[in-house]
Formats: sequence, structure tokens, C-alpha cells
Amino acid sequence: MEKYICDVCGYEYDPEKGDPDNGIAPGTAFEDIPEDWACPECGAPKSCFSKAD
Repeated sequence: MEKYICDVCGYEYDPEKGDPDNGIAPGTAFEDIPEDWACPECGAPKSCFSKAD
């Protein structure tokens, strides 16, 4: 599973860790996160993320 980075603040979503504080279980692929999820650091929408290099 690929990591994604917030284009606004640089937060990295790591699917191995998920985002348990916001209801995203470890092991959840970025593609499987609900569209209404937002960056836990800056609140940017999911559309503001791109694949990490």
C-alpha cells in the first residue's frame, strides 16, 4: 500500500498506521478512506493528497 502526502501541510498518511484518532484503522489503503475524511494536521480535504515518492 502506498503512502500519501498532504499537499498543504506535508502530513504523510501511512496505511500501516492508519488514522485511528479519526476512525481510520491501521491497514486501510488511502483509496478506501471515505471521501469526507480530512487531513488530521490541517483539515485539508482528501483531494489535496498525492502519492508519496
